[in-house]
Amino acid sequence: MNPFFLRTIVVVALIIKVYGSFSCTNLIVTKGASSDGSTMLVYTNDGEWLYRLDRTPARDHAPGDSVEFTSRSGARGKISQVQHTYALIGFQMNEHQVAIGETTFTGREELWNKSKFLEYWHLMILALERAKTAREGVGMITDLVEKYGYGSEGESFSIVDPNEAWILEMVGTGNEGEGAVWVAVKIPDGYISAHANMARIGEFPLNDPDNCLYSANIISFAVEKGYYDPASNEPFRFNETYNPPSPDRLKYCESRVWSLFTRSAPSMDLSPDYHRGIHGAERYPLWIKPDKKLSLRDVMALVRDHYEGTPYDMTKGVDAGPFGNPNRWRPLNWEKDDREYSWERPISTYNTTFSYIAQCRSWLPDPLGGIVWFGEDDTYFTCYVPIYCGVDEIPEPFANGNIQKFSWESAWWVFNFVSNFANIKYSYMIQDIRKVQYELENKFINDQDSIEVNSKNLDEKQMKKFLTNYSLTQGNYTHQRWIELGEYLITKYNDGYVKDDKGSPREVGYPDAWKNKMMSIETDKFLIPEWGKDNKIEKLPY
Repeated sequence: MNPFFLRTIVVVALIIKVYGSFSCTNLIVTKGASSDGSTMLVYTNDGEWLYRLDRTPARDHAPGDSVEFTSRSGARGKISQVQHTYALIGFQMNEHQVAIGETTFTGREELWNKSKFLEYWHLMILALERAKTAREGVGMITDLVEKYGYGSEGESFSIVDPNEAWILEMVGTGNEGEGAVWVAVKIPDGYISAHANMARIGEFPLNDPDNCLYSANIISFAVEKGYYDPASNEPFRFNETYNPPSPDRLKYCESRVWSLFTRSAPSMDLSPDYHRGIHGAERYPLWIKPDKKLSLRDVMALVRDHYEGTPYDMTKGVDAGPFGNPNRWRPLNWEKDDREYSWERPISTYNTTFSYIAQCRSWLPDPLGGIVWFGEDDTYFTCYVPIYCGVDEIPEPFANGNIQKFSWESAWWVFNFVSNFANIKYSYMIQDIRKVQYELENKFINDQDSIEVNSKNLDEKQMKKFLTNYSLTQGNYTHQRWIELGEYLITKYNDGYVKDDKGSPREVGYPDAWKNKMMSIETDKFLIPEWGKDNKIEKLPY
């Protein structure tokens, strides 16, 4: 196994073993649903860990080579290596513009086959190393689990290329079982789809191999286990069978899908009843047609969300504090008087490790057509930096860091610092942060035309060198700008004051609405007795 591949496998395996499965969000935009004809995939990887982005070069392998894997439970095994593996950016995109994401839905825990060694992140990297198209990626993953078994919990995979987008959902067969149970559906062109820690594929066609593939045991296994009764005359639905819903999971997971769909297609007037756990409410569709074709900027905006402007707006209410802070510290659930409560779980969350937007463009050569728009930390605070799939190097700040030790040299730590510091006075600081964020992202997006023009007449080697230099420059520049932003915020908002344009500190206090709310809760606590009014001075001293 090459060292780059091994490092990624070891890091991901270690983090999952320590911190548990990730809670992630995926958004898929087919080429016909995007304003420029690109396929796009958003993958937010949420969990308290530090990911170091790397590049794995393409490699040739000798006959008889194998690749060894170890699962979280300690199961070990080998699979046969292929003759040639493709170059990768992280475990996000390969040199042929195939990109992949995932969200864990767990499902029926008794189906988690911990005796098998292939876990979902192994499958993601193997698919990227071996597939030239999304459809091939689906085939690679499903062929591997049929042969070697599946050692993870229930998982939804997003797999896209410049022309197609697929969702693959998979569960194991239990500790005594072999293979896996799975279904894969192609998202129709012109539509978008999303998943967020719940299985999303319901009914599916049994005789449409161009658009739907599934394991031979998908229904028979459910019947054998007592999950599905054909005599019920109910249609077979993968999601209801292998990942039965519950009100707490609906609120945690489907709220994010609802938000993405509602903001992409307001005309649908999509009901919130399902994600609020109203019994018998209709499930959300697997895909929808957006009201307008989505640009890259639109997609960036869609994954920056705390339910603003909805009844669930996390910047409003007493729980948002005086400065409209949407962050709710974990754990998100608690109990009182035998009832269960929870905060909302938004798409934008402070413990996002990284997110990326894959942009796959069929009309351009692969090194130029595929872009990993990579962002550290919370989607709301990050800045998406373009890293082309044809680059030979990764910007150093994005490849460095240790979660056990803060460092200004690590992009993850710098972005994490800025987003954490903003919790002090969120409604003020977010304006400063979004200003720099928009400035940089707008520049990067506007650069794309000139990048294409300047790359047009270059041979592949020259093109890769040019794209590498550009990506390195922009990554390093973004890192430096975020250091400057952090230092600016410390200076401007020191000790609770807000410095004006001349650097003079101003007392801004708290919003009246929040003070009124506090007074309604504990009036006497804040009240000053009225005696001695005539002795009152104009302003109390420090």
